[in-house]
Amino acid sequence: MSKPRALVTAPLRGPGLDRLRDAADVVFDPWIEYQPIRLYSADDLAARLAEVSADLLVSEADECRGPVFEQPLRVVASTRGDPTNVDVDEATAAGIPVLHAPGRNADGVAEMAVALMLAVNRHLIMGDRDMRAGTVFAETIPYQRYRAWQVAGRTVGLVGLGAVGRAAKWRFEGLGMKVIAYDPYQPDADSDLDELLATADVVSMHAPAIPETAGMIGAEQFAAMRPGTIYLNTARAALHDTDALVEALASGHLGGAGLDHVQGEILPPDHPLTKLDNVVLTPHIGGATYDTEVNQTDMVVEDICRLLAGERPHRLANPEVWR
Repeated sequence: MSKPRALVTAPLRGPGLDRLRDAADVVFDPWIEYQPIRLYSADDLAARLAEVSADLLVSEADECRGPVFEQPLRVVASTRGDPTNVDVDEATAAGIPVLHAPGRNADGVAEMAVALMLAVNRHLIMGDRDMRAGTVFAETIPYQRYRAWQVAGRTVGLVGLGAVGRAAKWRFEGLGMKVIAYDPYQPDADSDLDELLATADVVSMHAPAIPETAGMIGAEQFAAMRPGTIYLNTARAALHDTDALVEALASGHLGGAGLDHVQGEILPPDHPLTKLDNVVLTPHIGGATYDTEVNQTDMVVEDICRLLAGERPHRLANPEVWR
């Protein structure tokens, strides 16, 4: 029998990619290798599938809907934790299994949360700026300007205790911090939201961006936080009211913020957040590790191989298609 053919437009890496090449003829064409990046529309992706006669698709960000599911596909694998680039309902109607990679970047995002906390608390960006500009002793001495409380012995409140929240939990504990958590979907979360906001010295957001969580941290919630609290969001900016966050920071009520995501993925240069010295901003890179690519490869390839062997995949976004 001839091998199946896989069109791979996602970045894959490590031994899992070799395993996929053993199981299928692979057309490896990851979007991230293009400058500027190349993302297929649904029509273009369908045409590419037809061009290479692929019956397996591994995608990370291309638009998988409509005409894509008119192709003779045996499976669509999204390397995302939540397969948001795939219209799962349409795939289900077409009888096509959708695979995904939950928790693929949990360690990377958790590490970013810790990095942002330390950068905010210890004034690392301002200190670096002073060193580069030769302004270390321009006003007061740096020991006076940049003093901070050590994080050991402080309390961090995790809003969300899924894969990333759990990966962050043991890292914060390793710094000597007490960890409390709010998550109505996790029975071992030990705090309600009001208690967490009133208690934590650091509030770190790890909830999914769904309609129920949109704007869950607004002016009332920021006001309920302790004076000097550090606010971290390595999840999605949709979880908070940005105007209320700016006001809480500018007033001095919050001690600082570390943000790895903003709405629209980019801020205008004159946005108020860019003018605040107690804010550290990064461009949605928490999961941007080579290890994330290895993890997502292992997950989707394992399940593709199971599917090809007639076994039920472990990470199936539409289990109703599996009979």
